[in-house]
Amino acid sequence: MATTSTIFKRAVGAAALGLMTMAGTAQAWEPNKPIDFVIMAGAGGGADQIARFVQSVAEKNDLTVRPLVPNNKGGGSGAEALIALNGASDPDHTLLVTLNSFFTTPMRQENLGIDVMTFTPVAMMGVDPFVLWVHKDSGITSFEQWLETVKSADEYIMGGTGTGQEDSIVIAFMESAFDIDVKYIPYKGGGDVAKDLAGQQIMATVNNPAETKGFYANGDVVPLLSFSDERMPAFPDVPTVKELGHDFSYYNQRAVVGAPGMTDEAAEYYQNLFKTIYESEEWQGYMESESLSPLWLDAGEQKAYWETQIANHKDLLAAMGE
Repeated sequence: MATTSTIFKRAVGAAALGLMTMAGTAQAWEPNKPIDFVIMAGAGGGADQIARFVQSVAEKNDLTVRPLVPNNKGGGSGAEALIALNGASDPDHTLLVTLNSFFTTPMRQENLGIDVMTFTPVAMMGVDPFVLWVHKDSGITSFEQWLETVKSADEYIMGGTGTGQEDSIVIAFMESAFDIDVKYIPYKGGGDVAKDLAGQQIMATVNNPAETKGFYANGDVVPLLSFSDERMPAFPDVPTVKELGHDFSYYNQRAVVGAPGMTDEAAEYYQNLFKTIYESEEWQGYMESESLSPLWLDAGEQKAYWETQIANHKDLLAAMGE
C-alpha cells in the first residue's frame, strides 16, 4: 500500500520541479462582493485558525478588493461544507478551506454525491503533521511508557474529530501497529479535543501542533510521538513513528479550493491572491511558528495530489474497516 509518506514525498518533488509563479499576471476579473470563505471544520481547530490568519493577512495588506468572510461549516465531518460548495449559487465568490476530510468524507458518505475532482484547485498552503499528546499529570514522558499504560489500562480514552477523520486514521494505525485498543470519543473540532485533553476529560489525543500550541506553552500537555517524516524542529526530542520501525507518516493538507463551475478568470485571480499570501513574510512566519511543512502546488499539481490522496485514503479507510 502506498503510504502517506510516499505521497507526500512525491508531491514535494513535483512542487520543487514544477513551481510556477503567477503573481505577476494581469487580472481582468475581480470579486464584486464579499467572498464566502467556507471552513471545513469547527471553530478553534487548525483549519479555522489558518482561515482566519489568511483573512487577516489579506486584509492587512489590502490584497483583495472584497473581504474574505470566514464561515464555519464543520457538520458531518465536513459534509456540510462540501454540500455548500458543490451547490454554490455563485461559484466565483465561494472558497473552501480544506483538510483531509475533503478526501475521506465523500468516500464514507457516498450518498452525498460529491466528486472532489470537479472542484477548482486554488492553493496548497502547506501540510500539517500530527503528534501524540498526553496531559502532564499523567506522568508519562515517553512513547514506550505510554504503550505500557494503554496496554495495562482497563479502558484508555482518546478524543478526536470523528471516525474516518484524520486523527482517527492515525489512532487506528497505532492500534494495529502496536496491538493496543482505545476508546475513541468524537468531538466537533480539533480545538475542542485539545481543550478537553488540557482539562483531563480524555487521556490522550492526536492533534496538529497549532491546535495544542497554547496548552503546550502553558506546560499542560506533553508530546510523545510525531507522525512526520523527520523530527520536527519545534519538538527535537520527540521521535517519529518511523524511528520505531514503521514506514508511516501522516499530514493534514492545508489548502484552499474553489467551487465546481468557477470561471477560469476567477480561479486565476484566487490562485494569484493565495500565491501572494503564501510568499508573504506573515505566512512564512506562521508556518514556522505553527510547525507546518511548506508545500506549494500549482493548479495542475494539486489535481494530481488529489488523485494520489484519494487512492491512498481508500487504502487507509479499508484498513480501518471503513
